[in-house]
Amino acid sequence: AEERVLVRADLNAPLEAGPGGRPRVADDARIRASVATLRYLLDQGAAVAVCSHLGRPKGQRVDDLSLAPCAERLSELLGQPVELLDDCTGAGVEARVRALAPGEIVMLENLRFHPEEEQNDGAFADRLAAGFTHYVDDAFGAAHRAHASTEAVARRLDSSAGFLLAREVE
Repeated sequence: AEERVLVRADLNAPLEAGPGGRPRVADDARIRASVATLRYLLDQGAAVAVCSHLGRPKGQRVDDLSLAPCAERLSELLGQPVELLDDCTGAGVEARVRALAPGEIVMLENLRFHPEEEQNDGAFADRLAAGFTHYVDDAFGAAHRAHASTEAVARRLDSSAGFLLAREVE
C-alpha cells in the first residue's frame, strides 16, 4: 500500500527581505536539519507532506509569515520541487495529499494560521491527519508543546520520531 506521511518539522526559520522586498530565509539551519528524514522517506517511496509553524501569526493568515520562502529553500536542498499548498487542512489539501505520487513532497501552509493548532483541537487534528497513513515528528523545537500537529495528530496516525528528534532525545 502507498504510504502518505505527514512530517511535522521545525521550519521556523528567520526571514529577511530579499530582492524586491520578497521574504527569504535568512538562516536555513532548521530547514537543513529536516532534510535527512525527508530524504529518507522520499527515497523509500513515501509520498510526503511537511508541516510547520512560522512565527506567531496568532491564529490569523499573515502573508509575511507564509512558509513560501521555506518551501523554496527546501526545494533547493532536496533537489526536487516542494509545492506549497495554500492551507494545511481542507478539502483541497486532502485531495492533493491523496493524489501525491510516491517520492513526491508538498508543504502545508503555516499551521499557526489556525487558532486550533495551539489549542490542540481534536477536530483540527482530524482534518490535519486526513489522507495520511503515517505521522513522523521531527520537530524537536516544538515537541514539548501539546499542539494539534505535535500531540493530537500523533494519536490519530501510526507515529514515529524522525532522525533529528530521535538524535536529540538520545
